[in-house]
Amino acid sequence: MNTQPITIGIAGGTGSGKTTVSNAILQQVGREKIAYLAHDSYYKDLRNLPKHQRKEINFDHPDSLDTDLLIEHIKQLQAQQDIQMPIYDFRLDERLPESEHITARPVILIEGILILALPTLRELFDIRIYVDTDPDVRLIRRLQRDITERGRTVESVINQYLQTVRPMHLEFVEPSKRYADIIIPEGGHNMIAIDMITDRVKAMMGNS
Repeated sequence: MNTQPITIGIAGGTGSGKTTVSNAILQQVGREKIAYLAHDSYYKDLRNLPKHQRKEINFDHPDSLDTDLLIEHIKQLQAQQDIQMPIYDFRLDERLPESEHITARPVILIEGILILALPTLRELFDIRIYVDTDPDVRLIRRLQRDITERGRTVESVINQYLQTVRPMHLEFVEPSKRYADIIIPEGGHNMIAIDMITDRVKAMMGNS
């Protein structure tokens, strides 16, 4: 690579379809051309915190994430340096000892609910995307994901949604929509918007 990578940020509420949009971009642009980072991988390590105190953590507040490390890693990738991305275990609420090697590539793609809410982070993006999906659809997707992938109960997911997810969405996530260059209604099902984005990325890479 002889030019600085194109850096893309994809935000939106929980269950909005950010991962679906990200996967569509990865597929259409080419996975071999994209360094993919998830803000979720950068949750602070709670290994030394007693389990009863872990339950009191607000995982939907910006303070629960090690955003400084994410920013450092993005800057390293922009400087064409490889990184070691943390791996977070949501069943244990712990950062695993091992990490994932991420190779510097022509495009950097970052996904997370809060990435447009944080000025120091969003200023690093060349393209800012917000995935906008109805709250009832997002809640259903959140239930399905947390029960299937993270071993949660229906009651615990609903309680967390009411206590922290929804309030933090209204305080941080929804207002961050104003900073988006592109808003995608209906998430990953909006193929017209996804095609337009991937065409733009390819053009910026000089591959149009």
